[in-house]
Amino acid sequence: MATATLLISCPDQQGLVAKIANFIYANGGNIVHADQHRDEASGLFLSRIEWQLAGFNLPPDLIGPAFNAIAQPLGATWHLHFSAAVPRLAIWVSRQDHCLLDLLWRHRAREFNAEIPLIMSNHPQLEAIAQQFAIDYHHIPLKGEDKGAREAQQLALLKDYRIDLVVLAKYMQILSPEFIRQFPKVINIHHSFLPAFVGAQPYHRAHERGVKIIGATAHYVTEDLDAGPIIEQDVVRVSHRDGVADLIRKGKDLERMVLARAVRLHLQNRILVYGNRTVVFA
Repeated sequence: MATATLLISCPDQQGLVAKIANFIYANGGNIVHADQHRDEASGLFLSRIEWQLAGFNLPPDLIGPAFNAIAQPLGATWHLHFSAAVPRLAIWVSRQDHCLLDLLWRHRAREFNAEIPLIMSNHPQLEAIAQQFAIDYHHIPLKGEDKGAREAQQLALLKDYRIDLVVLAKYMQILSPEFIRQFPKVINIHHSFLPAFVGAQPYHRAHERGVKIIGATAHYVTEDLDAGPIIEQDVVRVSHRDGVADLIRKGKDLERMVLARAVRLHLQNRILVYGNRTVVFA
């Protein structure tokens, strides 16, 4: 079933749902999913609407221009997605393989509607996994090369492989603001329940603090370290009997699940970012 999905945000006003729904109805569309939210602090109306393209009067290339005539007077920000367009993912890793393997097995099981043509790393150790899944692996070391040159090489590869989304599956490096400005579609998994324990070694610091729960957070990457819009989070209980190794083991389970859920939500076009927050239409 081919569908189109509209994500829209605009200042709240009367008749918004009717105007959007009528655009779809007037062109012969059948809505299969509709959800909306009003953010009280900003006064924004946020919505996700998905409809069948079978029998729709407008071809896909004309839907956007036609809807824009409605969106402009509303002061709306909007994005249109089509189920026939299959996103292309690049997975970036360092030495840890648990999130990488989880994503690849889920992709093989057809949990993700996406292509994964590229794995990139600052270390060579995980190339065998890429070979096992018949995915190109590019090792770009950090030593002996300045960060600007390395990121230029990475950006060139993203362009060559026509990548739509980068997933940082335990890529233990910080992306520069210039990189993010040129390629802003990046999801990261952080081994902590943000905003607690930003940065490196959060499990060690959580153990020192004596916390009773630990968490994992998947978020979009911005120029501010571990401070981008949060997509998904989860927690697990720990006790005084758990050492750092226990926290890391339990945390890895969380990291796998949280990152997979975040990637799936993104691929299903269920996330609407506004400011530094998200609405997730799950």
